[in-house]
Amino acid sequence: MRGLILDYGGVLTDGPEMLALPARARAAGLRTALLSDAHAVPDEYRGLFDAVVLGGSTGARKPDPEAFRRTAERLGLAPQECVVVDDSPVNVRGAAAAGAVGVRHTDPVSTLRELAILFDWPPTDG
Repeated sequence: MRGLILDYGGVLTDGPEMLALPARARAAGLRTALLSDAHAVPDEYRGLFDAVVLGGSTGARKPDPEAFRRTAERLGLAPQECVVVDDSPVNVRGAAAAGAVGVRHTDPVSTLRELAILFDWPPTDG
């Protein structure tokens, strides 16, 4: 796995542990993207990612698998090289249909544990 694609609302906004996730991923050598159906995000979020894809700007919107394929492409990766974290089950299924590994975010502790397994990171406190 070489890429991490995160949803904005409900994932990145779910506390400081999740907000720190893009920096942790980048420090581990991963490419990062924010993929959201929102039309805008606060400017300070843009600098956390290698790519920010908003509001169907790729020509496809979640949960269409093409949205995940095109976002991975913006990272220079294949979907099969990416983990997608989203709080919506239908979006996780769309990511999986594109070939990515989908992680359904329900809370920071379980999401961070799952990502530690997938990326072979040391576990975090919590």
